[in-house]
Amino acid sequence: MVSEKTKNFLERMMGIDRRIIFIFIFVALSIPMFISIDMEIPTSPEVEMLFETMERLPDGAKVMVSLDYDPSSEPELQPMAETFFIYAQRRKFKVICIGLWPQGAIQAERARAVVEEVTGKEFEYGEDYINLGFQSGNELVIQRMGSSIPAMFPRDYFGRPIAEFPIMQGVTNFSNIDYVFNLSAGYPGTVEWVLFAADRFDATVGAGNTAVQAPMVYPYLGKQLKGLAGGMKGGAEFEILTDLPGRAVKYMVGQTFAHTVIVLFIIVANIAFFATRGDSKGGIR
Repeated sequence: MVSEKTKNFLERMMGIDRRIIFIFIFVALSIPMFISIDMEIPTSPEVEMLFETMERLPDGAKVMVSLDYDPSSEPELQPMAETFFIYAQRRKFKVICIGLWPQGAIQAERARAVVEEVTGKEFEYGEDYINLGFQSGNELVIQRMGSSIPAMFPRDYFGRPIAEFPIMQGVTNFSNIDYVFNLSAGYPGTVEWVLFAADRFDATVGAGNTAVQAPMVYPYLGKQLKGLAGGMKGGAEFEILTDLPGRAVKYMVGQTFAHTVIVLFIIVANIAFFATRGDSKGGIR
């Protein structure tokens, strides 16, 4: 039997103002901004596959990065782009960026600027890095690149002919690209890269996806898709494996605290509900 005092307390908990909950969530998410906390993040087989495929690439390999997302998905995918660019610098990869989404080329330039500031080392444009920009056409762009990349992207993001850049010398189609890394938030994205680049043209494709999209591409893992980093956790795992802890690892701490707060409120609310037998006076306002 619950005492009257305890019952009154539980009823107050049932009627807690949602703004108080929001304050707790805000505090939980803000903790990593002010306190450095080390948290063990175990790696999953799909992210390990992604990393191991990259590790097998030779130094100086030509890799294509397709940034198929917009700023709304930046918290999940931009840290992956930045980590990959730093990894590419370390391995001396020749990075060719494109976008099947209009904002993709902009996201590439933002990631490049961040990486150059963090590492203090600039990409030599046209030699180590090039941004071919956006082309409309969705999966038809991928299909056309299977025959001729220069025909699909005759000029770079800044309007200059790609033939004048050393990085594009000898690049005709996917047979001249050692690896494709797709960062995707939806359509067109990873599914299209798998169906057209990997299946039709035998390109080696790895991907980073938002947490919402990742389950849809799991069936392709293995033969068609060589690894997947899904959501913020996948991005954090990728940073751990590359030994480049960055924003995703930091964000995971805040996300973990926020999830813990939510679970605690759910537990307290259920205890209060059953202890007070679902008194109609309760409920979040």
